[in-house]
Amino acid sequence: MRRFLAILFIGFLMVNCGSKKRIAKREAERQKREQIVLQDAKEENTSVADTIKVTIPPPVKVPSNTEAYIEMYSSIAQNEMKLYGIPASITLAQGILESGSGKGRLSREANNHFGIKCHEWTGARIYHDDDALQECFRKYVDAKYSFRDHSLFLTERRRYSGLFDLRKDDYKRWAKGLKAAGYATDRKYPDKLISLIERYKLYEYDKEVLGASITPYEKPEDTLVSHFVIKGDTLYSISKKYNMTVEEIQKLNGLTDTTISIGQELILKPTPKEY
Repeated sequence: MRRFLAILFIGFLMVNCGSKKRIAKREAERQKREQIVLQDAKEENTSVADTIKVTIPPPVKVPSNTEAYIEMYSSIAQNEMKLYGIPASITLAQGILESGSGKGRLSREANNHFGIKCHEWTGARIYHDDDALQECFRKYVDAKYSFRDHSLFLTERRRYSGLFDLRKDDYKRWAKGLKAAGYATDRKYPDKLISLIERYKLYEYDKEVLGASITPYEKPEDTLVSHFVIKGDTLYSISKKYNMTVEEIQKLNGLTDTTISIGQELILKPTPKEY
């Protein structure tokens, strides 16, 4: 009996051990299959990733308000230059400055890009606070008429006549001449115009109209000079110093009388003295 039980026990152990081995074997095979599946999936994903090249487009540059303004009105400014001789660079720079790149109230609501006031104007009007409260400004149905009025404003007023003796590619002298003729009271007005012209290369629009491959004009020293009025200066004394007539100085600077003030900048065109 003991012998039988011992044999039975040994048989049980053998069966149990074999069962565990089979289970362990099946588990090992299952894990191996899973690893193969995972490896295949990984290789497939890698293959897809290698095949599909994701192209990220470069960021789109959004033009600034000023760049958009130039794009919109440069052709109008060039046309005005052809008709009236005012550098397109000057017109654009003034428009940018006066209208806040087209975002100012007068430009948005009245298409008035140059802050031209009513004066003898008989058309539509808009009232806006400027040097005084609720001043009268011209209102246009289209911005292009504002540009045309700007051209007429400069060409039809005697005080600006001296500007048209300047070279059309000399934007620096035009900027200073506008201030000297009384277009603006801001002492830095010429510097602001010149800065805009050079920052956005507005002189390129002048070159297109003039049809010449030239660099921005630099004034020859013997052509035009600046004179800042000092104590004791009179137009007569200045005219003698630079061998010019009083009338020539007045025309070049848009002066209607002989009144000058200390610190005022005058544009002069000296005439060589004859000996």
